[in-house]
Amino acid sequence: MSEEFHKPTQYSGDKFDTYEGGEDPAVIHRAAHDTAHALIDHARGTDDPAVVDRLVAYTDEHGVDALAELWARSNPKSLPGALWRIYLIRLLIRQDPDATSYLFQRGTEVLGTIDAAVAGAPMPTGPDEITALADQILRGLFRGDFAVALDRAAAFCRVMSAGATSIADDMDVITPERGSELTTRALRFTVTGEELTAVARLHRAGTLE
Repeated sequence: MSEEFHKPTQYSGDKFDTYEGGEDPAVIHRAAHDTAHALIDHARGTDDPAVVDRLVAYTDEHGVDALAELWARSNPKSLPGALWRIYLIRLLIRQDPDATSYLFQRGTEVLGTIDAAVAGAPMPTGPDEITALADQILRGLFRGDFAVALDRAAAFCRVMSAGATSIADDMDVITPERGSELTTRALRFTVTGEELTAVARLHRAGTLE
């Protein structure tokens, strides 16, 4: 990964999953897959926990631009596409843990599924808990069961979508613009959750590229 990007980039929620990468699709495709597989192989091939710590916290120091150039245009149902989405989810959480935990907590209250338990966040879920959850999910890709980590991320997205939808309904009467923003955010989380679930299935089938 390039060392040019030293200042972390602030990546607002309304840009979620819309970042555009480089200009040459063929080069980007090859670089995306090569770097994604090399990253996972490196993380799983080392016994040094500091290596995984650095990979988890990469965007804290370097921002999101380098990863976006490599992975943002990748097929969402591919290894680089999944890595991009989970790194981006972690970044969004860390940039606004208060708002994220508020949406997540609402989602746990209105969603009648086991998704909150699958995601693995303690209840109640405050800013500290949601930030820790983001690290745990990303770390699971490098150290734990890869498909389980994807399932946790997908469950997180479903809870967030439910929370955003519920709060959007409240806001529609008071602040329609904010309600519309949250509805859009909910849709993005729904789609991302579906993509991550599909990647988990591909991984279990041994067909993930």
